[in-house]
Amino acid sequence: MPEPGVSLDLMFHALSDPSRRSMVERLCRGPASVSELAQPLDMSLPAVVQHLQVLETSGLVRTEKVGRVRTCRIEPQALRAAEQWITERRSLWERRLDRLGDFLEENPEEAPRKKP
Repeated sequence: MPEPGVSLDLMFHALSDPSRRSMVERLCRGPASVSELAQPLDMSLPAVVQHLQVLETSGLVRTEKVGRVRTCRIEPQALRAAEQWITERRSLWERRLDRLGDFLEENPEEAPRKKP
């Protein structure tokens, strides 16, 4: 398994494309075949398969072939890793902004003045 930073890079790269985000949104509702994922997209089946390969490489999606049908599933653990990273950044900035608010409350002379 790749390092956490590397997998996050792959994950955010995978999510940077609207078609791949659409596939992830669909898979969050449940497993789907490749043709089901391709149906609402305006692209060829080989292009859809390429997008799925990016999602698989990132760890966001797992596929399984049974007979002639390839079924895709979301990997919740991968989404949790991205969610945790985002939550940590948000918490950091919330703490910083809280400290700034406290500072400005205690030192009103330092607050930016509004122009008349």
